[in-house]
This record gives sequence, structure tokens and C-alpha cells, in this order.
Amino acid sequence: MVTVSFQLRYHPDVKSVDIPLLDAKLQVRIKKAIESRLMTAPHLYGEPLRKTLRGYWKLRVGDYRVVFKIVDGEVWVLGIIHRKRVYKEIEKRR
Repeated sequence: MVTVSFQLRYHPDVKSVDIPLLDAKLQVRIKKAIESRLMTAPHLYGEPLRKTLRGYWKLRVGDYRVVFKIVDGEVWVLGIIHRKRVYKEIEKRR
């Protein structure tokens, strides 16, 4: 059994904009990745971002990127967006 050590928080646009754009199979795949990786060891699975997004991390799930920030015992998910658009969109949400 996996112990959950990180609390998840979502940017409002993740639930209202990002998730509805994904097909059902992709939603399940991304949900599993977030629950198994980000809730247990976000530092191990994520990759730190640079330049203007320094302090944020990304998790690759196929062609999608889950952009998040680690704050104390919480993981703040800022976006789940296709890799072609993710960095432009994330800049607007910070």
C-alpha cells in the first residue's frame, strides 16, 4: 500500500478548462500518474523548470505536461496541457 505524503491542490482552470479537453482514457492515465507519483514523491518523478518558470516542476504523461509547484507538504497543480501549448498557457496562470 502506498502512503500518501503530499496533499493535492488544483488551480481552478485545471478542472474547468484542462480536464474537459482530455479524452476519457487520457484522463484516467493522467489521474493515475498524479496519484502514484506526485502524491508520493514529486521530487523524484518531476523535472524542475527553468528561466521564467523557475520554482515549478513538470511531470510528463505522454504528450501532456502536468505543471506543479511543491509548497511544504502540498503539490499545487497549475495545469495539465499539451506539450505544444503548455508553457505559454502556464505563464498566464501564475
